Parts: sequence; structure tokens; C-alpha cells
Amino acid sequence: MDKHFKIIIVGGGSAGISTASRLLKGMKALAKEVAIVDPAKNHYYQPLWTLVGGGAAKKEASERTMEEVIPEGAVWLQSAVASFDPESNYIKLTNGESISYDYLIVAAGIEVNWDGVKGLKAAIGKDGVCSNYSYDYTDYTWEVIRKFKGGNAVFTHPATPVKCGGAPQKIMYLAEDYFNQSGVRNQTNVFFGSANPAIFDVQKYRDTLEKVIVRKKIDARFRENLIEIRADKKEAVFENLDTQEQTVVPYDMIHVTPPMRAPMFIQNSPLADEGGWVDVQPYTLQHNTYENIFGIGDCANLPTSKTGAAIRKQAPVVAENVLALLKGEPMKAQYDGYSSCPLVTGYNRLVLAEFNYKKEPTESFPLNQALERRSMYMMKKDLLPVMYWDGMLKGIM
Repeated sequence: MDKHFKIIIVGGGSAGISTASRLLKGMKALAKEVAIVDPAKNHYYQPLWTLVGGGAAKKEASERTMEEVIPEGAVWLQSAVASFDPESNYIKLTNGESISYDYLIVAAGIEVNWDGVKGLKAAIGKDGVCSNYSYDYTDYTWEVIRKFKGGNAVFTHPATPVKCGGAPQKIMYLAEDYFNQSGVRNQTNVFFGSANPAIFDVQKYRDTLEKVIVRKKIDARFRENLIEIRADKKEAVFENLDTQEQTVVPYDMIHVTPPMRAPMFIQNSPLADEGGWVDVQPYTLQHNTYENIFGIGDCANLPTSKTGAAIRKQAPVVAENVLALLKGEPMKAQYDGYSSCPLVTGYNRLVLAEFNYKKEPTESFPLNQALERRSMYMMKKDLLPVMYWDGMLKGIM
């Protein structure tokens, strides 16, 4: 083995950094014994990208260098994982090194599959084809919305799990709001093609969002999955997931949420379940086969929405349970499936959805969070980024 660490964390995103911070705060002896494996130079606060695409924030505010966010006491290995060997407790890196561990935490996130829609990769970033699911393209989303003169404005939600299940519709609500402000709404048809069976999973918030759809006169069609972009004709091809019937929708602009998947190095590993996700116990986040391995965040097969808010509740559970095992104590920390989606429904309007595994609302404030509120919008825009950089990543909230 080239190196050995007590704990290896695969991934330097929200889950990896916040868990590392909590581990190092919880046990001082772990200094230089926690390794974070991630090849990326930069770290992004991705929830801001919806507001960037809607012209309400600057994308530069979502970016920090990885060096800025790696917690003191952690060792950053700037490489990618090639393979896992959980039977022998080591990982192999793409730079050829083999690193052994006592405990492994897999926090590798989710992979945006730009090749999952035929024609998308070649079309993205020009001629009205935009997406907020890349730092490189968020500015173009705003350019398209700002310059839109009317016609068909199409928005999509794929037939896979995605980062923040509400994000595909949030940008649609902002765009519709802006079309009103710019005077082109009467010449615009807003079309939402979603592979989901309804606008939202949790009934309390679904009721509100269905009213938003009606109020905004959005043509929302469900079980419709985008399968192709014909950029030369400005056509989007949708397939109905129940009937397999295909529908061609002309567009003047289209915001695409690409299909997403677990990273391939996880899918091809012994850690994956049948769907390719890290196979963990839903309450302790411990791997179902390997007791010294934990999964957290978007790469785990947890039956809840893949959001940063979910990670904020998962990180303490993973950290506390790993620390307990290091001390020879039983694991006590439990995750109840909490997730949250701040659903922007327009400029200065937001529905704060919070819920658990049972899809029951688990709200933080003594008010009806299913109502659209300016205060919640300001919280998302101004307060949550500060809480992220200065609180969550540093393991203090």
C-alpha cells in the first residue's frame, strides 16, 4: 500500500467536506488521519445556480477553491477513484496509488449524464438550449430568458433521480415571472414535460404547486420523458413512460434537466446495489455488507430527495456513528430521511418543503410553509449560502 488512513472520504462535495469537518471536531486524534479523495480544483454551492439562471445571483458566488474548503487536519488526495476493494480495505486511485483504510465514507455525489438525451451534448449552450446543471452553462440560461421574445419555452424533468428534485421547475417559475416583467408572456407558451407522475411527491406542497401551475397557465404534462433534442429543427422529443408514445414539441428555448446516475466507479463496484447506488442502511447509513463503510449524500440509495439539506442531516449521523465505532461503542445516531426543497415559485416567492422518509412534512418554522412567502425567498437567496459556507461545511450546523 502506498498510504494508510484511519478514514478515507471519497468525494469533496457537500457531504464529504461537512462529514470530514465533524469527524475532526469530534476526535482531535484524527488530524492527518482523514483523507479526502477528489480530483476537482473547485467546490460549488450548487443550490445557487437556479438563481443564477434566473438572473438573481452571480455564479461566481457559488464557487470556492477546494483548498479553501478542505478542513484543517484533513489530507486532500487530488485524484479520482479507479476501484474499490472492500474485502481488503483499500481503494485504487487513477494515478496508480493504492490507499488503505480502517473506515471508508463514500460521498461521491451524482453524475450528470449529458449523453442521456440524444443530441443534448452537441446542442447545450447555444441556440436556446440551456441548463442550470453546470457552472459553465448557468449564465447562458439567464441570457436565453432575458432575450426571449416569445414562442415555446420548454422545461424538462427526467426519469432518473436528480440533484434537488424541485430545481427543474424552479427555473420555469422564475422564467415565467420574468416573461411577465419583460412583456412577452402573452406571446409565450410555457411547457413542462416531466417524467414524474405529479408536480411534487408530498401532498401538502403538491396542492400549492398545482395552484401555481394553474395561476401561471403552465402546460404541465406528466410521465413525459425527454429523449432527444433535434437542434437543427428546434424540436424536443418526449416519450410517454406508460404508453411509449412519442411526442415532438417545437421549442424557441428549452431548459433541460439531464438524466443523472451514480458515478460509474461506484456502479461497477461491490459497493453498489442493483441500481448502481451505494447500498446503505437507511437509518444508520452503514453499508449493508461492509460494516466499516458508510454512504452519504447523492450517491447513496436512500429513498429520499437528493438535496444539500438532506446531507446536512446525514453528515452528523455518519460522523457520530463512525466515531462510535472508532471508540468501540454502539452506533446510536439515526437519520429519519429528512430532506428539504426550497421551491422558488417566482421572484420573492418561495415554498419551503421539508419532509422525511414517510413523505410527512417536518417543518422548521411555526407557520404554514406550503404558502408562498417572500421571507423564505430571502432566506434562500441571502441566508442559506452563508449558512453553507460558514456553518455546514465547517461542521457546526
